[in-house]
This record gives sequence, C-alpha cells and structure tokens, in this order.
Amino acid sequence: MLRRKPTRLELKLDDIEEFESIRKDLETRKKQKEDVEVVGSSDGEGAIGLSSDPKSREQMINGRIGYKPQPKPSNRSSQFGSFEF
Repeated sequence: MLRRKPTRLELKLDDIEEFESIRKDLETRKKQKEDVEVVGSSDGEGAIGLSSDPKSREQMINGRIGYKPQPKPSNRSSQFGSFEF
C-alpha cells in the first residue's frame, strides 16, 4: 500500500454561510411540521382516537393500513366443510 500525506481540508466562509442557511431552513421546516401536528391534534381526531373504545381504535388502524379481517366461522361445519363423521 502506498503512503501519502493526509489531504488538508480548509473551511471557507462560503461553506460556513451555506451550513448556516441549511440549518435555518431545517429548523423552520421542523417548526412548521410541529405547528401542523399541534393543530391536527386539536381538531379532535387525535382526541377521538385516544378516548374511544378499543374496537373502533382497532378498526381505525386496520382502515389506515388497509387490513380487512375476515369474520371467523362460528360452527364446526363451516370450518371443516361438509365432512360427515
């Protein structure tokens, strides 16, 4: 393996200004996102999801992820078909 001297990196004023502008932009986006979440939870949808019974919460989650559970069969003939014992 060839050895070489380490490369020297220089921090320029332009780099610092670019970093500051990107950081401010990210902070403003984060604030806007937090404001939207606070407003969304005060609409009542967030409060309804927390205070309602577990079945409606489960249905809400299933609807959100696209899961549609099939009802379970209630008797043995529906489980095993038309087998005669």
